[in-house]
Amino acid sequence: MRRYRLTVAYDGTDFAGWQMQPNGLSIQQVLEEAARPLVAPATCRMHGSGRTDAGVHARGQVVHFDMPREMTPVQLRRALNGRLPPAIQVLEAAETAADFDARRHALGREYRYFIWNGEVMPPERRLYAAHVRRPLDPARMCEAAARFVGRHDFAAFSANPQREQLSTVREVFGVQVLADGPEIEIRVSGEGFLYKMVRSMAGFLMAVGSGHETPESVSEVIASGQRTARVETAPAQGLFFWRVWYD
Repeated sequence: MRRYRLTVAYDGTDFAGWQMQPNGLSIQQVLEEAARPLVAPATCRMHGSGRTDAGVHARGQVVHFDMPREMTPVQLRRALNGRLPPAIQVLEAAETAADFDARRHALGREYRYFIWNGEVMPPERRLYAAHVRRPLDPARMCEAAARFVGRHDFAAFSANPQREQLSTVREVFGVQVLADGPEIEIRVSGEGFLYKMVRSMAGFLMAVGSGHETPESVSEVIASGQRTARVETAPAQGLFFWRVWYD
């Protein structure tokens, strides 16, 4: 068996998220079905570097899987993309070390959240940005964003996935808020993230930007360790899993 590494982009609008689920079509399922003729008679299992929820997009999801045959990167990319729908495409493919693990070997991940802050949402952006009509102050959001950086217990910014977490402590490397006219972009990088953590951070930054919360309240909520109604989860369509990096 040979191990291959893929960089995958997808429009998550019509999918139930990354992970295989009994009640909806997942990105993982579609990728495995596309690869099945290439790995037969072996079983194909795609392992992602991180999960994304229903409606969330990706520009740089990294995946590993094993295959009993040798293919060049170009051959593999073309073979998979020929079987994949336009909403899911392999950007890069490469043979990798036999022990490479897309999730466990990741040193960090970056997510980007897009907001359209204007009275009218351009129709072509409606599936790829959150629409916020009330004015947002990017300077206040920047001040608040800096308070997320560092190693903290982010329990207050995690939704309950109905599964046990070994730890809710995570290190956030950086949070940037960039504004260009009505478009506001939030870039978050870190070692890893809890369930709906980035969307919760984005939702709170929106509350700060609108004046409903202060920049200092980020530290207050983190210190509380409790998820409350003060922290709202931002809409899924604004979130992109942007990239993963390794050694």
